[in-house]
Amino acid sequence: MIDEIIKKRMSVYPKSYNEAEISKETLMDLLSLADAAPTHKKTEPWRFRIFHSEESRQKLSDHLGADYEEQNKAGGFSAFKFKKVKAKPMQSAAVLAIVMQRDEAERVPEWEEVASVAMAVQNIWLGCAARNIGSYWSSPSSITKRSNAFLELKPGERCLGLFYMGYVDAFEVKDKEREDINNKIYWI
Repeated sequence: MIDEIIKKRMSVYPKSYNEAEISKETLMDLLSLADAAPTHKKTEPWRFRIFHSEESRQKLSDHLGADYEEQNKAGGFSAFKFKKVKAKPMQSAAVLAIVMQRDEAERVPEWEEVASVAMAVQNIWLGCAARNIGSYWSSPSSITKRSNAFLELKPGERCLGLFYMGYVDAFEVKDKEREDINNKIYWI
């Protein structure tokens, strides 16, 4: 039931992924869920750059590592953090760069385009949860602010982050610590 899948959805980090591959067919199934997201004025602003092969994930790893080195050359470099940044793409079976294509005519406010892309990602996330694929959305400035050329972004495109994915041996659903919903609603 959809309620159970929504409650099962959670962030699962690459260090928890096993070495099983995610097939291109499964990736396409998940991306088709993204394509079912709501879109005002039918702008369909979601775009994805897919790092699936080991070679492409290695390129992403090298890019993130080089950016980390560049940003910390004046101080603050941590060998631990550098290793962690570079490891995430290689621990993943696939990584999606989440990209928003702004409507050229700007028929809708930008926040609606961002929201639409977020809903597309949520659809992928729910599809991952249903398939016992761990995943999480990360938005480091290395990718959201300094990777336009690396990602070959087109005019009007903006990267909103990376979506890491990988199968896990045991998809353990944990209780989410959330404040009571009654504290977040107001009946009028």
